[in-house]
Amino acid sequence: MEDIAERYRRFARLEAAGRSALYEQLALHVAKSPDILTFLSRMPPEKQQPNLLFAAVRLVTGTPSSAVDFEDAVRNHSDAVTAVMMTRTTQTNEPGRCAGLLPSLARLQGPLALIEVGTSAGLCLLPDYYGYDWGRRHLQPPAPFQSIAPIFDCRVSEEVPLPQQHPEIVWRVGLDLKPLDVSKDDDVRWLENLVWPEHHDRLSRLRKAMRLARENKPRIVAGDLRTDLGSLLDEAPRDATVVVFHTAVLGYVSSQDDRDNFARSLIGTRAVWLSNESPTVFPELAAKAGALREDMFLLSVNGEPQAWCAPHGQELSWI
Repeated sequence: MEDIAERYRRFARLEAAGRSALYEQLALHVAKSPDILTFLSRMPPEKQQPNLLFAAVRLVTGTPSSAVDFEDAVRNHSDAVTAVMMTRTTQTNEPGRCAGLLPSLARLQGPLALIEVGTSAGLCLLPDYYGYDWGRRHLQPPAPFQSIAPIFDCRVSEEVPLPQQHPEIVWRVGLDLKPLDVSKDDDVRWLENLVWPEHHDRLSRLRKAMRLARENKPRIVAGDLRTDLGSLLDEAPRDATVVVFHTAVLGYVSSQDDRDNFARSLIGTRAVWLSNESPTVFPELAAKAGALREDMFLLSVNGEPQAWCAPHGQELSWI
């Protein structure tokens, strides 16, 4: 069980510290709780994730006020928490990530055709619907959506080339093993509980993005990135620049061979491959990026590092 404990200590140190005091506290508590570690050890490794456990407990019992309340919730509602963890995944559909992706998308020759792998509910397929505040530049939502669209804040380094307008997107589709549907109450509640408890602004923006997606629903296909991406690439319009992108997805593909095969399947094709993942997902890309930022995602384009991006899109530092 020491490997599980270390996973939670690492989460507390690299992901929760400075971002969620409650999740940092809970993760450190799990790492030294024999009962919760035993509870987690009965699950497959992919179901032992901190975000999955914390969101499941919140869905079942509400947000705990302390580590003691959290321990009680796991003990007293273990069957219900287990059921959620075994049927759900950490499909954090953070639309704020578009603030970190848009500078890369806007540099491409348009019009664009987007394919998002691991799309969840497809909220990141609508980057041209949202507004952005990068500090030294603002981009308002398009006129038809200004009254309802969220505006995402993102701190950027001076080198980041900020777009003056939204890219033209003429076609978009998402691929996910188990797509979520923002018109279904159960899926909406799950997406809301994946937002960290102190992040009230994120929750507000998520709700705005879900409303926008309900009214402008992107197409989402159920399928596996290892076997079903090719048919979507074939379907994409020939007169558009095809962009295959993903954020915090390939870390859940446990086999490094499968990750590398996925990358090789895109390099050299007509598609632009935009990867926004933990630097541990593709170590050879991280090695080319200079000083390692363990608390950030590595944003790369066609296998070349371009920027360090905060997990929820709140910061972007050009390489």
